[in-house]
Amino acid sequence: MDAAAHFRQLARYNAWATERLLRAVAELSEADYRRDLGLFFRGIHGTLNHLLVGEHLLWFVRFAEGRSPRVALDAEVESDRTRLATRLREGAARWEPLIADWPVARWDGVLSYTTLRGAPATLPFAATLAHVFNHGTHHRGQITAALTALGRPCPELDLVYFLQNPHTP
Repeated sequence: MDAAAHFRQLARYNAWATERLLRAVAELSEADYRRDLGLFFRGIHGTLNHLLVGEHLLWFVRFAEGRSPRVALDAEVESDRTRLATRLREGAARWEPLIADWPVARWDGVLSYTTLRGAPATLPFAATLAHVFNHGTHHRGQITAALTALGRPCPELDLVYFLQNPHTP
């Protein structure tokens, strides 16, 4: 599999897993949704905001526009849970078309950007994009653990399940 096809598949998986997780989270009461559950970003709402910041407001902009926005990783950029879910869905849907437009040579290149501390950084392009999707998987896993702790059902989010059932919402 070539890099573009691989990462387009990861982008589809990311959107699929995000959708499944958001459906499960939508069933929570407001109190449970906002409760401090001891996650790195406190609770489910904080972790979803972090995903919006990291994946869409920071990394997507770095990859798509070559800019390095300044935004705190723990910022609550969207207080309304319905709008937050919408923005996460829309953001996840933007990755595959972006990836499809990149020339083959880009995969062996680098991504240069400015860190949140203002330092210049240059990383391998494909490995850094892998980080973006891995990061989302990590935080979705934290949220599913929180759902379990709340006694709520969790959707199956493993990549292999997506590969077996790519059209199952």
